[in-house]
Amino acid sequence: MIIAAASTKDFAKPSTQSRFLATTSLIFTPMAASYSSMPLLAALRCSRQAPLRLSRAQCLSKPASASRFYSADADAPPPLLQKLKGELKTAMRAKDAPRLSVLRSIMSANLNASKTSSPIRTDVQLVALIRKLQKSAQDAVADAQAAGRDDLVEKENQQISILDEYVAGSGVQSLGEAEIKALINEAIDSAKGAGTAGKSLMGDVMKRVNAALEGKDVDKKSVAALVKELTSQ
Repeated sequence: MIIAAASTKDFAKPSTQSRFLATTSLIFTPMAASYSSMPLLAALRCSRQAPLRLSRAQCLSKPASASRFYSADADAPPPLLQKLKGELKTAMRAKDAPRLSVLRSIMSANLNASKTSSPIRTDVQLVALIRKLQKSAQDAVADAQAAGRDDLVEKENQQISILDEYVAGSGVQSLGEAEIKALINEAIDSAKGAGTAGKSLMGDVMKRVNAALEGKDVDKKSVAALVKELTSQ
């Protein structure tokens, strides 16, 4: 509806003013009623987006949740960690001091890893962390033996045994040295067959071996040492 502009002289007349007010009320009253029926935030949203000519239904619709862009599985803890948390509760109820000590060490190491750029996200990573704890316990055994502390030797060996139990029950495949050597020799044959030789051989073999060992429980430093040894023969 278009409102014709009235002259100043005509507008001064009471009858003209009445007609103007009546006309404008017909235009703006429905709009005010429409906005008053909306929630305050929705009305503000509509007013901001008015240039886009959104419908009232579009204005009132809920925005898509940003959470849909994130996977719930991305932050899910490894299954083995969940299992160990259950073991921790059981050990607390049973007052199993040696097992409690081991499990608390694992949880503490996992917490420390979560504060770094390489948090524990898979069972393979968690098993590698347990292996590090085992190595520390083995070093402690050697120190205790050198000091003649048989009591500490027994304590550390008990912890190593418990850690072995959790590695064995992790579901992560472990490979012995003989199996790793077989994989390395196979990788060497494949690399040489592809024409790789000289200084490039070790790097090529290492890539092939790492791909074959993906998802398995192995000591990467030991693997690298074996690759260096076998490629130099």
